[in-house]
Amino acid sequence: MRKTITAASRSPFVCPFCTIRNPVTRPRILQQLPSRRAFTRPSFAPKPILDIKHIIRNPGLYTQNCEDRNYKAATPNAWKIHELAQERAQIQNNAKDTREAYNKLKGEIERLQRSAQRGKKSSGDKDDEGVPAKGPFEAELSELLSHAKAFKEEMSKVTEQEKSIEDEIQELALALPNLSSVHTPVGDVPDFLETIHRTGPLTNTTAKSHVDIGAKLDILDFSSSATTSGWGFYFLKNEGALLEQALIQYTLHLLRTAGWTIVAPPSIVYTHIAAACGFQPRDQNDEQQIYHLQQPTRGSEAGDGKPGLSLAATAEIPLAGMYAGKVLQRDEMPVKMAAVSRCYRAEAGARGVDTKGLYRVHEFSKVEMFAWTMPDERGREHFDTAGMDSNDSAAPQGHSHSSAIFNEIVTLQRKIYDSLNLSYRVLEMPAGDLGGPATRKIDIEAFFPSRKEVKDEGWGEITSTSICTDYQSRRLGTRVKSEAGMEFPHTVNGTAVAVPRVLAALLENGWDEATGTVEVPEVLRGWMGGIERIGGGK
Repeated sequence: MRKTITAASRSPFVCPFCTIRNPVTRPRILQQLPSRRAFTRPSFAPKPILDIKHIIRNPGLYTQNCEDRNYKAATPNAWKIHELAQERAQIQNNAKDTREAYNKLKGEIERLQRSAQRGKKSSGDKDDEGVPAKGPFEAELSELLSHAKAFKEEMSKVTEQEKSIEDEIQELALALPNLSSVHTPVGDVPDFLETIHRTGPLTNTTAKSHVDIGAKLDILDFSSSATTSGWGFYFLKNEGALLEQALIQYTLHLLRTAGWTIVAPPSIVYTHIAAACGFQPRDQNDEQQIYHLQQPTRGSEAGDGKPGLSLAATAEIPLAGMYAGKVLQRDEMPVKMAAVSRCYRAEAGARGVDTKGLYRVHEFSKVEMFAWTMPDERGREHFDTAGMDSNDSAAPQGHSHSSAIFNEIVTLQRKIYDSLNLSYRVLEMPAGDLGGPATRKIDIEAFFPSRKEVKDEGWGEITSTSICTDYQSRRLGTRVKSEAGMEFPHTVNGTAVAVPRVLAALLENGWDEATGTVEVPEVLRGWMGGIERIGGGK
């Protein structure tokens, strides 16, 4: 808790700041503050540069946004920030008077010091022991120096309290989710944009699960992984392993042809980079999101003094971190990257029918798309309209750079799943389903015959695409230099292929009970040595 500035009148020169009192507001705010971070931000981490002024001007907007997005813990934050900002303004206003009084006192001290010096030179008087006698200004000067010391102590306390308030505001602001797009439905029900049927009527309720199909074809092994690693892990074997690599290679080829730069990122990241991307150590329900790595040092098991490391939950995290603390140039925008990586998710969910098999696992391969764009050019602040197409009749004048990339990613996703002959539906996700960074999100769900009677009539998410505006770039210190000066680029991310779920959908939708085989989509055969069907004696 911050130190309380006490009233003190040590001299006729009383510090104006010392008359400030707030015995009710400060303790109440401090008692309500939850723990914000489960890790220590190292000194070399990029300093977040948040738009605190926008929060202070619009506390009601941010409060309503937290309620819409089920961020209950952060719901009071905006008004707390507003209250703290008022307190800080009062402190700064009084500190101004204090500094003015101190400057006047310094001027008086300097005048007396000059007068005392002149007096010493002109007077040769000494006491009985031969020591020069004190001049007529010595006593007054000594008193003023004592007053000056008291002023400096009070101003030091002012600076300390200002910094403490600013740190508190920063922590509260970091916990706020991004503001939602005007496209985002309020509540928990998505808008269904389109359904594509490619496997006939979706009425098969007796289809085999990919778990049974994989075991029958000897391409999927869960029992062995339970021994080596536990629930939520798996072995891919034979054509199953080939199918994973075929999906990855086909997707990378398609994205490279579309102009995306291919990247192989690290799987281990600093914890503060993951947090800046929106992957907090624990989610809103206090469930662990990401795996942390223990770093023992010689003679120590705690790894004291080392920055925290985590396993990347998605390539989005290391890709976003590539430009942490760096400056992009306008003429190179947008920057579009696609990465294949292993992903590690601690929150794989409880064991159940709807998470059976490959649908929700702790470790998997994924191809991710990530892009930096120029900030949107709009007639009013981008927070209100992020993701809106420039030709939308309700949109203000200007162009949405992030929306253009967002639409490109969704188009590429649809191209992939059209070529894989999967039935899918496209959804505009509601505010209650958005993570902290996203202002808008579109999901594509594939049809899983084995889930027909279990969950959402058989539909299950296989991709998502999100616009994050400047949420990540502000927290990572990424900027772009333009004619207007330094700005914060917008970031957009989308899954190209999350291998386990797509593989499961291909097995279930391609299964032929009569022949005991699974058809390999034509676009993947060239990446599998020409194999057309899995099973049936190969």
